[in-house]
Amino acid sequence: MGHPRRGRAGHQPDRPDDLRDLPDLPVPAGRRRPAGGDAADPGRRALHPRAGLGENLNEHVAGEGWPAVSVRQEMFAEAVQLIKELLAGDGYTTFHGDYFEADGAKIWDLPEGGVPIGIAVSGPSSCELAGEYADVMIGTEPKPELGEMFDAAGGAGKNRVGQMPISYGTDKAAAVTRAHDLFRWFGLGWKVNADLPGTAGFEAASQFVRAEDVEGSIPCGDDVDAVIEAAKAYADAGFTHLALVQIGGDQQQPYLEWTQRELMPAWRAAFGS
Repeated sequence: MGHPRRGRAGHQPDRPDDLRDLPDLPVPAGRRRPAGGDAADPGRRALHPRAGLGENLNEHVAGEGWPAVSVRQEMFAEAVQLIKELLAGDGYTTFHGDYFEADGAKIWDLPEGGVPIGIAVSGPSSCELAGEYADVMIGTEPKPELGEMFDAAGGAGKNRVGQMPISYGTDKAAAVTRAHDLFRWFGLGWKVNADLPGTAGFEAASQFVRAEDVEGSIPCGDDVDAVIEAAKAYADAGFTHLALVQIGGDQQQPYLEWTQRELMPAWRAAFGS
């Protein structure tokens, strides 16, 4: 599934080589009935991994309502505890929480070295959760205070990954238009995006975002120096890794070729290998 202003799920962020070993683990923010629902206790729900604290856009279709952010944070913390127990691989996991439960669960094919859990942050509450439970902090804004709060909550010494959108293309005007068409919601902020229930809401919320606003916040075109300059803001904010999110599926292959040919040599010169 996809969103006309957010792209399709198949267009995943493109990551440099040094990020491939830092997978982000989807974490549930909602409760779902198991496939064998007739055998389940109707008062409990089975674990079903979701991404971060979730978004109303994806969750409301289940017809179970959209919890307040404080409740979603409680659910998130509980889900991560359960997932960490499962990933530890120490026998069978039995877990009884307020929102999730597991009875004798086990993951059989765990990779060697474990699976790092990445948690996205945007403010004090999420930084506190990430500092306590995450192996990796993930942020979409180059704000030093995010890392400082993460450290204070127990994240000191752990990796922090920034996610930065770019709209590559040899035609800059077309790249700006594509970013405005597919990604102008990016500047609305998490508090807005998380609660919008449908495509009409995204259209309405972003209707006054201009193409020049997008151009001013997202590197567009094939200017290597512009991407490096934007990336330096994350480095200066204390991020240890950066994931580049290329906007637009039709430009993925040209983007990858340009990245290898032009961007990465300049990247290594600016940040080291």
